[in-house]
Amino acid sequence: MLDKIKSLSKQTLTYGTSTIIGRFLNFLLVPIYTNIFPPSEYGVVTLVFAYIALLNIFYSIGFESGYFKFASTLEVGDDKQNFTHPYVTIFLNAFVLSTIILILSDPISGIIALNSEYTSFVRYSALILFFDAIVLIPFAKLRLKNKAGTFAAIKITNIVVNIGLNILLVIVLRMGLVAIFISNLVASFVTFLLLLPVVFKNLSFTYNGRLLDELWKFSLPYIPSGLASNMIIVVSRPIMQYLTDEATIGIFQANLRLAIIMSLIVQMFEYAWRPFFLNNAKEPNAKQIFSKIMTVFVGFTSLILIVLTFFIDDIIKIPLPFRAHLIGAKYWGGVYIVPIILLAYIFNGIYINLMVGIYVEKKTKYLPLITGLGAVITIAFNFILIPIWGLTGAALATLTSYLSMAIYIYIVSQKFYPIKYELKKVFTMLLVNVITLLIYYCMFYHFIPSNWIARITFTIIFTIIIAVISGISKAKKLIFNSQSA
Repeated sequence: MLDKIKSLSKQTLTYGTSTIIGRFLNFLLVPIYTNIFPPSEYGVVTLVFAYIALLNIFYSIGFESGYFKFASTLEVGDDKQNFTHPYVTIFLNAFVLSTIILILSDPISGIIALNSEYTSFVRYSALILFFDAIVLIPFAKLRLKNKAGTFAAIKITNIVVNIGLNILLVIVLRMGLVAIFISNLVASFVTFLLLLPVVFKNLSFTYNGRLLDELWKFSLPYIPSGLASNMIIVVSRPIMQYLTDEATIGIFQANLRLAIIMSLIVQMFEYAWRPFFLNNAKEPNAKQIFSKIMTVFVGFTSLILIVLTFFIDDIIKIPLPFRAHLIGAKYWGGVYIVPIILLAYIFNGIYINLMVGIYVEKKTKYLPLITGLGAVITIAFNFILIPIWGLTGAALATLTSYLSMAIYIYIVSQKFYPIKYELKKVFTMLLVNVITLLIYYCMFYHFIPSNWIARITFTIIFTIIIAVISGISKAKKLIFNSQSA
């Protein structure tokens, strides 16, 4: 079991290194945007990219997940057929959708309540969506074949190009908001060019009707489930636009990005996790491995939450060159939502952990129900809580939806693929997280003193508790000893 956990750790570290570097570089755009653009303008960009995130689901039509399933087992068709069929399907679908958006860009701008001066954003978005869609299967191919180095290099190149153009067009040439979309489009196109060798190497001109049928059957449930999942992430933005204004959206998004470390951990874990459990599901002690990984994951992410929660107020005020800060001073008023978002990401990670049963037993038909529940809760709670608590309401809606999804997928997965998770340990660590948030808000509202001594003391105490409960220190020792041997 230790070897398997060690293998996942290495893969997570490999993907994680590239993800951390890439997302850190990408995060550099936040100080640029928030120190140059007012919240109202940053809110417009956030709103458009929220719609891009929702439309991504209709572009991918769930075929990335279908590719992982059938290409990992080759139960139907050969390797090249398993690459070609989902790739060509996504390509044709993306071409048709982007063409429609380009033709109808003016009425679409009116539907999403964009001013006419921003109609070009819709056109750029259509092209970004197209190029982002047609690289999904090549990237999945690299992940499935453990080509983490190539995967990382291309991802980082995309971000470096994006940031470089942002610096040139936004800061130097002062082109305004349109520069953000131009930069993203060029970066997406460069990524496509870099992945062309993967495409040409794996394309096949043979047709396998059975494989295509199986892909559609397996992948179709991912359209509503993927749409629901993305709605959980971004639906608060259009709802905020309806209930408040673009400035509120901008403040929410800027502070949401401050939870980047937790988001990174969850994302890099997901990159390694799906290929890992698909390749190891038939191992005799697979369930024991999956259980231990859940415990370690919750323990590690809990440590991150504790540290960030107690020191986020200081982090955002770190001075940067040119009298800038991590986020602009106009956005500081929303920092109090960060701890809630951190906890939401932990439940998102738990949800990802629990997906193993759905995949292994081919029960993807339940995903629309699970994510649909999360989406309904998100929408309902946003409409209920934003008018009452503003940004806090939106953050709580996100937390509630991820929590509900984790509970629901646990019930479903245990029915078809029961695993004896260390629930007592997991619940205890989550309770420590909740206590951390309660202490933070007592400090925030001055119910208890908020000084360095108090925060450091709480951090040390809670860190020790989490480390002991999760067994992280013991696992680290065992892995270190095995590496030395």
